[in-house]
Amino acid sequence: MQLYNKLSSDEMSRVLDLSNQKRITLSFYKYAKINDPKSFRDELFIFWNSIDVLGRIYIAKEGINAQLSLPEVNLKIFIEHLNSISFLKNVRINVALKHETKSFLKLKIKVRDKIVADGLNDDSFDVTKKGIHLNAEEFNSLMKEKNTIVLDMRNHYESEIGHFKNAICPDVDTFRDSLDLIEDKLKDHKEDKNLLMYCTGGIRCEKASAYFKYKGFKNVYQLEGGIIEYVRQVENKQLENNFIGKNFVFDNRRVEKVSEEIIAQCHQCGEPFDIHTNCANDACHLLFIQCDDCKIKMKNCCSYDCLEISQMPYKVQKKLRKGQKNSNDIFKKGRTDKITTFKK
Repeated sequence: MQLYNKLSSDEMSRVLDLSNQKRITLSFYKYAKINDPKSFRDELFIFWNSIDVLGRIYIAKEGINAQLSLPEVNLKIFIEHLNSISFLKNVRINVALKHETKSFLKLKIKVRDKIVADGLNDDSFDVTKKGIHLNAEEFNSLMKEKNTIVLDMRNHYESEIGHFKNAICPDVDTFRDSLDLIEDKLKDHKEDKNLLMYCTGGIRCEKASAYFKYKGFKNVYQLEGGIIEYVRQVENKQLENNFIGKNFVFDNRRVEKVSEEIIAQCHQCGEPFDIHTNCANDACHLLFIQCDDCKIKMKNCCSYDCLEISQMPYKVQKKLRKGQKNSNDIFKKGRTDKITTFKK
């Protein structure tokens, strides 16, 4: 009984290179009571591994949050399997706007305390009393009302490359940081404003809308299916697109293009650019925006220090990072003073 990956990422990458199968990238989530997350995790791994699912899945007693890819030929059997699980029957699936063979290279199913790290005490409020779900057309309509405030529930590195027009985009590193910041900023508008929230696929808004209702906000709405489903409906129904830039996604694709605008800049030279990369120094891995010219000049590194280290022999690099752990500084991206910048 296989409960873990036998191939490394590099080995799986080579397998995918040789495969002629088209793969579909998708995501879904569901808040539900899971009494034994570990057993559920193992059951999923056994079956999903048998149909070549790759991805990053979190399971907790409060539910499941899944981002994955699988061969298109296995999509039907995958959905049938989901429907055989009572709380996942007919779960809404967000299919990616574009697909890549290597969006994921391993099947990682992890048991966590939460399916989204929100830092909240869920016993203090009812997570089922959430905001009103809106489709793309309804979202566009409510955006236009004068008493509506559009809230981006994502982190700063997501919103910096793409967001809805006139949205409030909190300058935060984590989802939890945004909750208190937003409540404090809007505390005088708990009854007279519409809180119109959105995120990538909808999961963060599920919890945030319930939290803000608990905090006394009367008119709370959320974009059902998040940005991914919004763009799909806009394209299928020929609706007005109010999202500018790219949608940040948490797999090897990094982004999904939504509009032609480039609203971000290279963190090193300031040229218009909106694709993140990880610093090539394995002891750093800072995620930041680096244009093609700077990538060549800096060999995919964020600073001269990292450039020097990345060119050392592997054994030397390994020795230098022994006992060190990458921290949340990885996600500070363009907000750290570590990055080497160039004047134009």
